[in-house]
Amino acid sequence: MDLLASTALSLGLLALIFGPLERAFPARRGQPTLRPELAIDLAFFLGQYLAFAGLALILLGGAAGLLEPLIPGPLRAASEATPLLLRGLLALAIGDVLVYWFHRACHQVPLLWRFHAVHHSAEHLDWLAAHREHPVDGLLTQLVINVPAIALGLPFEAVGGLVVLRGLWAIFIHSNVRLPLGPLRVLLGAPELHHWHHARVAETRHNFANLAPWVDLVFGTYHCPRDPERYPLGLTDPWPRGYLAQLLWPLGLRLGRARAPSPERAPAPPG
Repeated sequence: MDLLASTALSLGLLALIFGPLERAFPARRGQPTLRPELAIDLAFFLGQYLAFAGLALILLGGAAGLLEPLIPGPLRAASEATPLLLRGLLALAIGDVLVYWFHRACHQVPLLWRFHAVHHSAEHLDWLAAHREHPVDGLLTQLVINVPAIALGLPFEAVGGLVVLRGLWAIFIHSNVRLPLGPLRVLLGAPELHHWHHARVAETRHNFANLAPWVDLVFGTYHCPRDPERYPLGLTDPWPRGYLAQLLWPLGLRLGRARAPSPERAPAPPG
């Protein structure tokens, strides 16, 4: 009952925060609140909070137990002598670089893409669509991004704090919000950057960093579109619809038929 209550509370708080923000500063003014496939993304939200978030905690705890004996003594001593805030910032930066390359691999390695494509199947972005993620993709991402924090010996509470921070920012950059951050968009991901990453193109080439666009700048994959968002979102290839179908499809289990993308004009490549 506590899990159900906390899930309902989280859903209500997120709706209370991002709902008014999306209405006040919409990136796509014509997108209704009760958009197509809202129920599917709600199912992904419930799956994450009721089941897969607990699996992520178990995975991170197991990774910490495996990594601890492998950390050299001098490195452990140096880490423990470093102030907690500095260790947290260092873990954040290293984790951002690691997850950037993992994210790029998810778009280039067919096995990884099968799971990551679930996330890109959304044809409408808002705060709820941020939760459309296959659990295999989500668990691997959590492991990659938090390994530096574990290796640096951050307390589990601090690791949990980083998970919450990244999770909230991931919801923000998927939300239907056009709220430019100015120069801060280089340090903190902005919706206009990540929305372009979801543009319906055969091969996404930009904005693989979520929390830290400076990593995209360093590796030459940064692009900030200036025009209003009119390009279509989602996949170019047919993909199944429905929560269970999307969970099973990457595993080679077919439940229903794949559906072609909605007929919309593809975005022009950046100049």
